[in-house]
Amino acid sequence: MSLPKEIKKITTNTLLKMKEHGEKISMLTAYDYSFAKLFDGSGIDAILVGDSASNVMAGHETTLPITLDQMIYHAQCVVRGINRCLVVVDMPFGSYQSNTDNAVASAIRIMKETGAHSIKLEGGEEVVESIKRIVAAGIPVMGHLGLTPQSIYKFGTYTVRAKQEEEAAKLRNDAQLLQQAGCFAIVLEKIPADLAKEVSEGLSIPTIGIGAGKYCDGQILVMHDMLGINNEFKPRFLRQYLTLHEQITTAVQQYVKDVKLKEFPNEEESY
Repeated sequence: MSLPKEIKKITTNTLLKMKEHGEKISMLTAYDYSFAKLFDGSGIDAILVGDSASNVMAGHETTLPITLDQMIYHAQCVVRGINRCLVVVDMPFGSYQSNTDNAVASAIRIMKETGAHSIKLEGGEEVVESIKRIVAAGIPVMGHLGLTPQSIYKFGTYTVRAKQEEEAAKLRNDAQLLQQAGCFAIVLEKIPADLAKEVSEGLSIPTIGIGAGKYCDGQILVMHDMLGINNEFKPRFLRQYLTLHEQITTAVQQYVKDVKLKEFPNEEESY
């Protein structure tokens, strides 16, 4: 059963109702005005201004280098392009880990300077106090469990998380703690589908999966991966809906050829 189509603005409460109705939540990352406008106009429910911008926009190996100022810039661009969908902004590495005062100050900056609707941060029990204070400040928080890319140097690998019972038990407990702390949703990244199903069914708030199987309440992909702009990253969980890497390369090669051969611009393309 779907929610009424006349909903003008999707809010955190809308996502809760979607879970209650059994309607799956669609989510993509975006980092600029043009793609945000395209995605919003195509009916996406939520956009994550991801710290994956560090990888796909800036060319870094990990998400760690991107700064709070840079995340705010990308979020400002995205918010200008949307009319209907919910916008969530990643809090970058270093903007919330040191103490709760830093976490609240960073979250307030994001909300005040971007016009976005919520923030996302990674971690379980260790960030609960920060989440409580951010929520108390009136800022909606999305959690993130499983593979948390900001901790990649601790993990040492991008492999599936929580396959062992000890880590799975911690994830179950962390999910409950995040819900109790006031999170409106939780991203579950790269964990076994059965565990994601168990966690999703045990929560009243929605889960958004990436590499976590079909039982989550919603799904998210990085736009560069889903659209085939990024040709190097092809994990098992990714479905490519376009092959823009090939199409763009072909188009640019044709443009170069036309310019070199003096076939562009032609008479009709000149004033």
